Amino acid sequence: MAKGDKFYFENFAETTALSKKAALYLVECLEHYDAERIETMLEKMHEIEHSADVKKHEMSAVLAKAFVTPVDREDLDMLSHNLDQVTDKIEEILQKFYIYNIQEVEPPVIEFAKKLVRSCELLCELMAEFENFKRSPKIRELIIELNDVEEECDKLYLSSMHALTNHSADVLRVVSFHKIYDCFESCADACEHVSECVGTVIMKNT
Repeated sequence: MAKGDKFYFENFAETTALSKKAALYLVECLEHYDAERIETMLEKMHEIEHSADVKKHEMSAVLAKAFVTPVDREDLDMLSHNLDQVTDKIEEILQKFYIYNIQEVEPPVIEFAKKLVRSCELLCELMAEFENFKRSPKIRELIIELNDVEEECDKLYLSSMHALTNHSADVLRVVSFHKIYDCFESCADACEHVSECVGTVIMKNT
């Protein structure tokens, strides 16, 4: 592999590390939720999200000038975009708590957040293997495991929504947490989309 190719894989690894950092911070915020501190939480989360944006911009700048890339330029750009979406959507979850002025959390949101941490941990492992995708014995297992976690999130989404709509008489709370659970589900999907993108790259290049 050419020396310059290292940049792409290091950038992806750094981006997934930021996604994991955001997911861990989301769990911290929800486990010790204090509505009075939500703006401070959002500021810290945005710092993480901004760092991920910087990584995406760095990738775009290098791709714009690159003559030869380790895999198709379009695939690298797509993967960079999908990785950035993960951190964006984690931030969006916390933003919803601010928008809807949530005063206390529903227990499933913490479980959901922890599943996102697991997804981000798997993404970190996946990106660590990606540089050697033609020879890695683990990469396909990681893709399958990410799919399994996304299915767990689907089940949690359904059970949480069912409980919410059947056990709460507060219409505003139902609507608010409906939007929040939608964000969690969207974030789980974003993690799976990264693994699907990696799978596509493997299929095209092996």
